[in-house]
Amino acid sequence: MELLQANASVMGDKQAFCFIRGHGADDASLTYRRLHERAMAIGGELQSLIGPGERALLLYPPGLDFIAACVGCLYAGVVAVPVALPARNRSTSSIEAILNASNPALILSTADHCSLAKQSYTHLPMLMERPWVATDVIADERQADWHDPQVDPRQAAFLQYTSGSTSSPKGVVLSHENVLRNATLIYHAFGNTTESKGVFWLPQYHDMGLFGGVVQPIYCGGSGTLLAPAAFLQRPALWLETISRTRATVSGAPDFAYNLCVRKISAQERANLDLSSWQVAFTGAERVRAETIARFVEAFGPCGFRRDAFFPCYGLAEATLMVSGGPRQTEPTIVHVRADALGHNRVEDAEPGDSAARTLVGCGECLPGQTIVIVDPQTRRECSAAEVGEIWVQGPSIAGGYHGRAEATEAAFDGRLAETGEGPFLRTGDLGFLRDGQLFVTGRLKDVIIIRGRNYYPEDIEHSVAAADAAFRAGYTAAFAIDVEDRERLVVVQEIEPRRRDLDAEAALRLIRGVIAAEYELEVYAIVLAKAGEIPKTSSGKTQRSACRERFANEHLEVVARWQANGETAEEPGGDVPSALVPRVVEAEEAENWLVQRIAARLGLPPAEVHVTTPFLEFGMGSLDAVEIAAELERWLGRRMSPTAIYNYPNIAALAQWLASPPADGDPSAQSHPARISLADSHPERLLDDVRNMTEEDIKAFILQEMSKQ
Repeated sequence: MELLQANASVMGDKQAFCFIRGHGADDASLTYRRLHERAMAIGGELQSLIGPGERALLLYPPGLDFIAACVGCLYAGVVAVPVALPARNRSTSSIEAILNASNPALILSTADHCSLAKQSYTHLPMLMERPWVATDVIADERQADWHDPQVDPRQAAFLQYTSGSTSSPKGVVLSHENVLRNATLIYHAFGNTTESKGVFWLPQYHDMGLFGGVVQPIYCGGSGTLLAPAAFLQRPALWLETISRTRATVSGAPDFAYNLCVRKISAQERANLDLSSWQVAFTGAERVRAETIARFVEAFGPCGFRRDAFFPCYGLAEATLMVSGGPRQTEPTIVHVRADALGHNRVEDAEPGDSAARTLVGCGECLPGQTIVIVDPQTRRECSAAEVGEIWVQGPSIAGGYHGRAEATEAAFDGRLAETGEGPFLRTGDLGFLRDGQLFVTGRLKDVIIIRGRNYYPEDIEHSVAAADAAFRAGYTAAFAIDVEDRERLVVVQEIEPRRRDLDAEAALRLIRGVIAAEYELEVYAIVLAKAGEIPKTSSGKTQRSACRERFANEHLEVVARWQANGETAEEPGGDVPSALVPRVVEAEEAENWLVQRIAARLGLPPAEVHVTTPFLEFGMGSLDAVEIAAELERWLGRRMSPTAIYNYPNIAALAQWLASPPADGDPSAQSHPARISLADSHPERLLDDVRNMTEEDIKAFILQEMSKQ
């Protein structure tokens, strides 16, 4: 409050904010003086209605009225509770839960929306039974009724509901000190000044939109241009055009937004852009991808955008906003580590082109005055630099806890190291590691899928699935695990583009199984192709995997097509299998039938769907399936079988032909004959395993054989 008063006094006629609805022109603006006056009038009105420390729910469409009301709450000593407008024809559980948990004394909105609410929210009686106040029609004369609430820095300023608020919402209690401390961190990290200009389209009720797009311009005395989120999504070029036109220095968004610009902004639109003023292009709120950075720089480098403008950062509502970032005007730090090691919480370097590598982008340095430690979430022991652990944070930006949630507050905000008792730390629930001062985020602790003792990151699986087919809605994939007969099994839900009428559902299901098997050597238990809008999202657009898991379990998803493994144990073909190896000769047809039945049973497919010429990977077989089938083949045929035998042949027919033609000398050890191996094998690591077991003569024969094919 005091900061805005000072700005109004020193730079009263300077534009603080303007708002653009979608056509590119400034629709409305607020100077610092006018914002101060409106905040005083709104504050005076609120002080006549409710007492200090009470809560007001802010329910606004995008625009400047939200900012005036938000600051008006601070002027009144009232706690602002910004939330998203309830969407029509969608679940109301989130807003109902927030109402129950926060128990606001008032609901603030615009006059137009107050009128609209009477018709639109009839299905939300608990929302309509509370008093509403239209802040945009409060008379300026109410300034005379305002009095300084004498706010203590430790008093609550905002109740920020975290992403994923459903039946048990968690409202983060942020004090005035929390907000100012984090604003100071952002100010120095971005290098902001009174000359800084920002462009923001992120939702104002979300922490990044609120504290980055509203509080930070006020803090630094700069100016902000705001867009409606829908305007950006409808035409991504508007975002970059606004940066170009206003000569903005700061703007940012989650990773998907940069990717959307690359895909949707035409060459003709790019030709008119000048992005040379853009000094800080922050990216956070979801995984930062190296390929997105590379594509964006390639697409918009000719427009003056510089790679060192990218500013990957990490933060969360419980820390007000930013935890790490920068240094600015430095190219993002990228490392390549082994994906399989990450699955075991280890950090091992890999070569950039290694198929087993995972590329990670650093989310910046720990900002001054804060502490980041990486901790084993089970033992609470601080991890070494070569270990992945939970990210714990300590500092003055850390919130006081969750409103009315004592147990959840203790669990999240009272982390203490086992060896020293040092604390309290905020337990973020995110996984990562520190290297050379940079924080690398690898996944989410509660969302990590653990199958057979190995960690799989759902973000990776979702990205691979969504990119597999144009009919799959990008950004609308959910991967999660469920318990089936005391085992963790993988489920994937993928939304389908609403305008696609030519979807081959069976082919799409096979494609998803194949992609996951090929890239992760993992079996899928169930796949749902869902209609658009079925995957629950948070107010900031993040996938709510736990909510999607619940909808899947309760069969509340509107399904286009579904596939599920039957989970039955396959019966042994041909009766009992002797424990000792008893060599037997089989015909190719018999071997085909055995493999068809075995694969169908393991994957939960009807035998009719298992065609002998279909590549093994298209069945969605994971590594465990392949190895176990090879072991069963070994027992059935009474012959030594390489664990990778299935991968050495393209399909059932080819493998059956080889099984029906054992080595002429009867030597069961002759399973590594070079004729089995193909350079076209899509799993080079498996090829190398077989090559290591070959003799020098085998290798010579193999090379000659492959050369003869050219």
